[in-house]
Amino acid sequence: MGNDTFDDVVRSRFGRRALLKLGAGAGATAMLGPVAGVLGAGAAAASDAVERSGSAPAGSSLPFASIAPNRTDSMVVADGHSWASVISWGDPILPGAKRFDLANQSREQQEKQFGFNCDFVKFFPLYASNNQGLLWVNHEYTDGFMMFPDYDGDVTTARAKTTSKDKVDVELAAHGASVVKVQRKSDGSWEYLANQWWNRRITAFTPITITGPAAGSSWLNTSADPTGTKVEGMLNNCGGGYTPWGTVLTCEENINQYFSYADDPSVPADVRKAHKAYGLPAGASDRLWETVYPRFDARKEPNEAFRFGWVVEVDPYDPASVPKKRTALGRVKHEGANTAVSSQQKVVVYTGDDERFQFLYKFVSKGSLHPFDRAKNMDLLDEGVLYVARFDPDGSGTWLPLVWGTGVLTAANGFVDQADVLVRTRDAAAAVGATKMDRPEDVERNPVNGKVYMVCTNNTNRGVGSNPGTDKANPRNANAWGHIIEILETYNDAGALTFGWEIFLLCGDPAKPAHGTYWAGFDATKVSAIAAPDNIDFDSKGNLWIATDGQPSALKDGSATGPNDGLFAVPTAGSERGHVKQLVAGVTGCEVASLYVTNDDQTVFLSIQHPGEGGTIAKPTSAFPDAKRDGVARPTVVAVYRKDAKPLGS
Repeated sequence: MGNDTFDDVVRSRFGRRALLKLGAGAGATAMLGPVAGVLGAGAAAASDAVERSGSAPAGSSLPFASIAPNRTDSMVVADGHSWASVISWGDPILPGAKRFDLANQSREQQEKQFGFNCDFVKFFPLYASNNQGLLWVNHEYTDGFMMFPDYDGDVTTARAKTTSKDKVDVELAAHGASVVKVQRKSDGSWEYLANQWWNRRITAFTPITITGPAAGSSWLNTSADPTGTKVEGMLNNCGGGYTPWGTVLTCEENINQYFSYADDPSVPADVRKAHKAYGLPAGASDRLWETVYPRFDARKEPNEAFRFGWVVEVDPYDPASVPKKRTALGRVKHEGANTAVSSQQKVVVYTGDDERFQFLYKFVSKGSLHPFDRAKNMDLLDEGVLYVARFDPDGSGTWLPLVWGTGVLTAANGFVDQADVLVRTRDAAAAVGATKMDRPEDVERNPVNGKVYMVCTNNTNRGVGSNPGTDKANPRNANAWGHIIEILETYNDAGALTFGWEIFLLCGDPAKPAHGTYWAGFDATKVSAIAAPDNIDFDSKGNLWIATDGQPSALKDGSATGPNDGLFAVPTAGSERGHVKQLVAGVTGCEVASLYVTNDDQTVFLSIQHPGEGGTIAKPTSAFPDAKRDGVARPTVVAVYRKDAKPLGS
């Protein structure tokens, strides 16, 4: 890292305060005001924005004692807190499901059981209560080495050698998402309830409708669906979000890994070019699913991959509802899709494209929110404008529209219509001059102060070789540790097209000067080391909660593996602003993939994804969550809670 670049960032932070304070109060009120009555009968749960805005001041302190880094295969939580498993891969949730049996898996059973590798998690209260609700959980991807005792593959390359239809079907059924009813027990822990009317599995086999400007585009036509409006399943659902009317926005991310032969000469040249921008393999895939299902072979179905990489909207309150891929939000490797409401009552969705040198986006709906008519909001995300962010060196920024026929997005420059712009969102964003970021992942608006926080996980390729070097928004070369940017849109209005920004955190180990850390001005000697921030959430006081993915490698000391991933908290305002402390440490090989703080601040649900990654069933590196029960590591949603009913972090 160049010291002059970092010093400039710190100095300019103080010079921008006047800009960042523009309209802070009024804009936040406008954003939060209309959503209270939007859910209607049967979905009284609500918008977290209203319940969390309250009267609590932003930046309230978090007095808990931070835990030490952990390298064991045990969950560790701060004093005063407890943890317990809620639900694990293979647990039965639908009628007819059997107890998890490692030796007797099938597509039929997996479609009735909790899926693999839990990620985005959201709790929807039922009956206006925080004690019962629906838990939505994404299932991002599968790992045959951790699922099948006789998996035939090479663990050193994570590549299949051979595969079978039975195993592929189990893995496809373990993708997607689960909806399951949960309830709080008397001791503060949580349990899930099987065979409930609400419970649901969505898999890679589930019929899904394609909507919005790209629906029916020739890019999406396949032999299975010449109309380009229907698709079988969703894949690699990583991050997510939820709408003011109580639906889930679940995000397809690294879809490239499922497809193959994208650069074969038999594939049309324009299709090959489009696939290359999204990293599809030129030859065989690592999974070899194309040997079982031709739709994963670009030589046979060149357009199939264009039907993935979207934000999918699902109604968790209606298990019979058909999920919809909302193409107006663009096709990228979405890490999240988090909503706000503008001063003009437009619905705004923020999303990051989780890859090195990719971009930050937001969508602004054409129609307005209907506060008291849920049904009228159900297709709001099919029309609007998708924008991409440019971060300027002076601390200002602009949202650039991705609208066909304007600026460079014309036929003369290779864009034939709006569907083309949305299918090739990355190409369009690069064409208009957006800022290339260090893996923009979760992006969320703080419901207390209205500021937008963007997580950049890392970018070890920044400034390496011929890759782009540093800029003010990405100030470190070979950035292994990640950073978080704080954005205040003009007049604190989610619909604004300009904004101010500053570096909130430059993560890493503050004891190692080479990391070049920064903690929003707080004393670096008093913070917890943190690296690879991934997903975030806020409590009712506006404190920021951060889950990590990659600390074992980012914070390693020589040949020694770094500490396990975990959950951290940091105030966003007041004297404790920037004071990062660790509340939870995960287990060996896992990432803490997602988090959700309940409206009463007493529980945080965490997705403990891929525990024991890098091992196999025969040679495990983790036995989480219960070696005696299963004898195998299982991805699990856990609840961290207070038995004394005090807020987390007390």
